[in-house]
Amino acid sequence: MLADRAQPRSVAVFRALQLGDLLCAVPALRALRRALPDARVTLVGLPWARAFTGRFHEYVDDFVAFPGAPKLPEQACDVARLPAFFADMHARRFDLALQMHGNGVHTNAIVARFGARQIAGFHLADEPVPDARSFLPYPQHLHEIRRNLRLVEFLGMPAQGEALEFPLTADDHDELATIPEAARLVPRRYVCLHPGARNPAKRWPVERFARLGDLLHGRGYDVVLTGSAAERPIAEAVAAAMRAPSHNFALPVSIGALAALLAGARLLVTNDTGVSHVAVGLHLPSVVIFFATDPGQWAPLDARLHRTVHHPVDVDVANVRAAALQLLADTDGHMRATAHAERADVRPAARDRA
Repeated sequence: MLADRAQPRSVAVFRALQLGDLLCAVPALRALRRALPDARVTLVGLPWARAFTGRFHEYVDDFVAFPGAPKLPEQACDVARLPAFFADMHARRFDLALQMHGNGVHTNAIVARFGARQIAGFHLADEPVPDARSFLPYPQHLHEIRRNLRLVEFLGMPAQGEALEFPLTADDHDELATIPEAARLVPRRYVCLHPGARNPAKRWPVERFARLGDLLHGRGYDVVLTGSAAERPIAEAVAAAMRAPSHNFALPVSIGALAALLAGARLLVTNDTGVSHVAVGLHLPSVVIFFATDPGQWAPLDARLHRTVHHPVDVDVANVRAAALQLLADTDGHMRATAHAERADVRPAARDRA
């Protein structure tokens, strides 16, 4: 464990995964920063994650784009770039390289080629252990947030809570403001439905999202359909199947602009765990539909603000509707208290300007 060794001053964290996976690592990154406040932390991830590094600059100082590997499915491997990538990693002379990308079957060998003074991470219980003092048997049964925390705690870095974060910036709000329809949305009077998902097997049927949208519109909420530009056809299909009007925000915008839109919503309903983790970081009540993913590893941990509806084969509209309406009722007081606190924060500033 690191407690028995010199404290590293430069750390590489290898996690070449998608948005939800990185958000689930934020509590571990927070613990890493608290334990090593003077260390330079570099995230080694998929090219898109450069923006993640900027958003979470309190925990991560630098970024290196990983060109992929033949046995990792997250992106096509650019084999020609691998020699230069590993040469760059060697030149950086990291004190510690932290493998936080899965059970280590394929990724421990990748991190070993970084040339760090010490490497640490996960390994399968029946696989050879690079160093028993710094490699932890992969806790398959744990929630992803707790799995990452278990690793840093094993290395002598106390957890600093399990809460997720998603800090918004002025650029996020400015980008959202470029969408004319956004100005017509009244905060807390709209709900967001996110019907897309990277894996088609995780998608709840379009017709059921449409029925839910009609039901929520009948309760007095505007319905906003969200997604990436590639998911716009899915959102259009939901809109076409609805009887009530809706707003289609499945557009070529950044995740930051999407988060700014979500921040004004009253509720999110989604089958995409990545977007659900954004909602957790924003403290936005959400209902997450599971039937192709294990909620024990990926569902929001806060059952007060979030609900999961799970079935291994099928999820009925009635169950999602019941969860959504109950959550809206249960969080009504919380939202009023939040609004009151926001107004209280504004009033002194207005007096100061006077």
